[in-house]
Amino acid sequence: MDFKDYYKILAVDPTADEKAIKVAYRKLARKYHPDVSKEAGAEEKFKEANEAYEVLSSPEKRAEYDDLRKYGRQGQPFQAPPGWQSRAGAGGFGGADNGDFSDFFSSIFGGRPQQGGRSRNPGRRGQDVEMELAIFLEETLSAESKQVSFKVPQHNAGGQRVADITKTLNVKIPAGVTDGERIRLKGQGAPGVAGGENGDLYLIIRLAPHPKFEVEGHDLIITVPVAPWEAALGAKVAVPTLTGRINLTIRPDSQNGQRLRIKGNGLLNKQGQRGDLLAQIKVVMPKSSDEATQELWKKLADKAAFDPRAQW
Repeated sequence: MDFKDYYKILAVDPTADEKAIKVAYRKLARKYHPDVSKEAGAEEKFKEANEAYEVLSSPEKRAEYDDLRKYGRQGQPFQAPPGWQSRAGAGGFGGADNGDFSDFFSSIFGGRPQQGGRSRNPGRRGQDVEMELAIFLEETLSAESKQVSFKVPQHNAGGQRVADITKTLNVKIPAGVTDGERIRLKGQGAPGVAGGENGDLYLIIRLAPHPKFEVEGHDLIITVPVAPWEAALGAKVAVPTLTGRINLTIRPDSQNGQRLRIKGNGLLNKQGQRGDLLAQIKVVMPKSSDEATQELWKKLADKAAFDPRAQW
């Protein structure tokens, strides 16, 4: 069984809208209709165009096909990916007469079209639901599930919209999630109509801003304020992490803006390993000083004889 790229058959982009798909189909249908075209292979091309339009004109079929498309190439032998459950295999029309539809179509959707070009389907797939999920950086390290509540569209047996319901799930946040990542929870969307399958829930991860840490990939950055004498003489400084405080050694003669890497105190990656914490030194001057302190600064300036702008 060969894979069929319905977008290539209709000569449209995968991002084409419903109108573009309809225009492309009508153009091919007129060109290859058996009553009009005498071109060799016209009947087969006409059938292919019908089949492609059957799939791409249906939002439900198109979504299911798009999930599979990355696993096949036009005209090449097709093997469904592990874990794929086709509609035919799930009690659809796998054993029925598939009429003018290819084996590839029947293996995915089953059945044959009704008169007029639409496939016979016992029900309609439920609507997908999409929501943004804000999580704290600390939660990305937790093994506990996060409770998520969301509105689910509802329809009656006739397909008419009725009042939404609120659904609550306990969701385990996968290791290594990043801001903007889209997570699919199959079958957790709106229920299907008249026996159709449920839609899916899509969670868009949003990492909540942290008062102390900035995110850089799977590393974290924290600004560590130090006094001028700590930068000059060195010091031990207690630095917060996502899981507690650690003692950081500031070496003598440290520079403002210098970064110190603390291994394994960042965020988890997809392999379950943690990134690093980057402690960025920020030298902070006292807000005010008395005359005695000012005199000490003057003596230090004379003793150090240091010109920070000597390279200008």
